[in-house]
Amino acid sequence: MLAQASPWHAHALQRTAAGLAEPLAVPARMEWTTRPGQGPGAEILGPDLRGKRLLELGCGPGHNAAHLATRHGAHVTGVDLVGLQVRRARSHYGRLNNLTFVAGHALHYLHASDEQFDAIYSVFGAVGLVAPELLLPAIAQRLTPGRVLAFSVPHPQRGGRSPAADDRPRRDHVTLPDRTRLPIARWEFATDCWEKYLSRAGFWLTAAQEFHDPRMGHWPTTLLIRARKF
Repeated sequence: MLAQASPWHAHALQRTAAGLAEPLAVPARMEWTTRPGQGPGAEILGPDLRGKRLLELGCGPGHNAAHLATRHGAHVTGVDLVGLQVRRARSHYGRLNNLTFVAGHALHYLHASDEQFDAIYSVFGAVGLVAPELLLPAIAQRLTPGRVLAFSVPHPQRGGRSPAADDRPRRDHVTLPDRTRLPIARWEFATDCWEKYLSRAGFWLTAAQEFHDPRMGHWPTTLLIRARKF
């Protein structure tokens, strides 16, 4: 019920209305931003991912997970709240080895799992959409010490807005394929605030980068955070 009440379910429903997704070629690179080809790729997760166990929180249609499993030889699990997205990901890439897609809430998955991962990442996924005081400690429980958590989120200054002045989520929206806008809650922090939450959860922040998409004005559009578990 949680997933079906989500705006992300409505988004996936429109995406899949035309029929089941077709198998796709594996993307040539990993994308972290709103502009394909911009910024780093898979190297942000580590120099050699072959045989490593990776977890994506909010995998959507599975493009990044497929790239990591096929081009880098990693064992990747992609979790998404919306079952329709997981079905879409499996239709695109279910034929590939070393790749598993799971429907479920990121927080529930982390609490239920006893697996340890070599890297955990989120690309406009669960990080920022789930309360960070709950999600980040749960991620830390599943991440091997010294290994990487990396996530990209919409930049808190996009469109000329200001970062959140407190720890509460702000109202944002999801734009559906038919251009309908549905409200969501999103935690939109500047880097120093993310660093505070990461430190509390047992991470140290190692890098923060911002990226621009000229199609969306002169404000930065993506904030990319990289941290390591103590």
